[in-house]
Amino acid sequence: MDTDVIVVGAGPVGLMLAGELRLGGARVTVLERLAAPTTESRASTLHARTMELFDQRGLLEVLGPVPGEPRGHFGGLALDLGGQPTRHPGQWKVPQARTERLLADWASGLGARIRREHDVRDIDESGSGVLVTAGTPDGTVRLSAGYVVGCDGDDSAVRVLAPFEFPGSPPTRELLRCDVSGVDVPDRRFERLDRGLAVAATRDGVTRLMVHEFGRRPVTRASAPDFAELVAAWKRVTGEDVGGGTPLWLSALDDESRLVTQYRNGRVLLAGDAAHRQLPVGGQAINLGIQDAVNLGWKLAAQVTGRAPPTLLDSYHDERHPEGRRTLDSIEAQASLLLGDHGVDAVRDVVAQLLELPAVAARLAERIGGLDVRYGTAEHALVGARMPHVDLDSGAGRSSTTVSLHDGHGVLLDLSGDPARHTELAGALGEVPGRVALVSARGEGTALPPGTRTVLVRPDGHVAWAAGRDGDPGPALRRWFGSDAAPGRQADGEHAGAPERHR
Repeated sequence: MDTDVIVVGAGPVGLMLAGELRLGGARVTVLERLAAPTTESRASTLHARTMELFDQRGLLEVLGPVPGEPRGHFGGLALDLGGQPTRHPGQWKVPQARTERLLADWASGLGARIRREHDVRDIDESGSGVLVTAGTPDGTVRLSAGYVVGCDGDDSAVRVLAPFEFPGSPPTRELLRCDVSGVDVPDRRFERLDRGLAVAATRDGVTRLMVHEFGRRPVTRASAPDFAELVAAWKRVTGEDVGGGTPLWLSALDDESRLVTQYRNGRVLLAGDAAHRQLPVGGQAINLGIQDAVNLGWKLAAQVTGRAPPTLLDSYHDERHPEGRRTLDSIEAQASLLLGDHGVDAVRDVVAQLLELPAVAARLAERIGGLDVRYGTAEHALVGARMPHVDLDSGAGRSSTTVSLHDGHGVLLDLSGDPARHTELAGALGEVPGRVALVSARGEGTALPPGTRTVLVRPDGHVAWAAGRDGDPGPALRRWFGSDAAPGRQADGEHAGAPERHR
């Protein structure tokens, strides 16, 4: 085969997945239809969980300082995100172009191959692999792989070619959006006027405009709207003339809501907007997709390197499909509150009153930030949830649970302080050599549940198992990391383990 995994789409989700796959030892080729990376800033909001995931891979130190905003919203109603239980509360403003550069450098530095101007036209799956046909400026090329993952957006070619069922509801409302320079209008934060909704925010000389006219039905479009259409809509809603500005890009968004019935169809999988279509309100689409990629990467890498226990790859759908459904339900509710005409004003008033209750506000803030995700059910409060950041002191140096995840391995955390326990846990890891790192340290200022002394953390940062001093991690190790001690297949003359990190 030419490669282990073909990732279709070099947006943030596809590039994140490519890096995750390389950390797991998989050979990866990314196929992208566009000739050059985007220069637009369409998806510019990163939420708390995405910042945590970037931190887990050491990417925040590369990204550098970015502006944060503690204010958020639910359907246009103010929501304080500053109290989220994370080191990265709020929303972080990072233009999509900057995010893509960060992830492209990371993934390619780890050895992922990124091929541009490759337009995928056919997918032919057999029992042993997948053959992908793509058009290029030099003619047709064919690449073989063990698996294909579509990360190619809401108009995904992979989803159509595989094919996947994509049920949902058609659009009923439309939102016009653009970035424009050379205009001087007051900032408007989800301002509902007599005839529609208007949003205006200026940063670094560029103004983001969004406008929706109440009762106006979406139209079928073969391309982006022209600037004159947005100018006219903005004038009807706000009374302001922005026609003298210079548009940088435009798009039309609608409230169509769809979710594939399965995230996996044989050897073809979907992640990000290829699997779900929704109004990208509040920046939730990119953040949902990044979580898809981090959940899938280590599992698919284990599969193609021969180290996956039974059902591991199936757990991707089992865990992420419900999260897709939950997020789409939340977005549909917000779309009604945000874009509904004045008939929803009474509902908005009730929701606004509920948001004044701290428990309600905290619950929605965690949902918006992706911090409430918990896979499965378990008696221990940590299992299935994301691992909290814990500062660690091993005696030989200081670290943290976040740093321990940088290389994309599982982590078995021993906080017992007992050398005999350390030896016992090291012996248990003999069943999964090279796949889980044992970290023995003293946790400082930890918010872990009382009595928790041993924690098994998956590569995606979610807790697989937790116990006190005497629990047996063996069953959880076998479930998530396999019991076959044989090394994985050789790829490109290297062992199938994680590659050397490049910075």
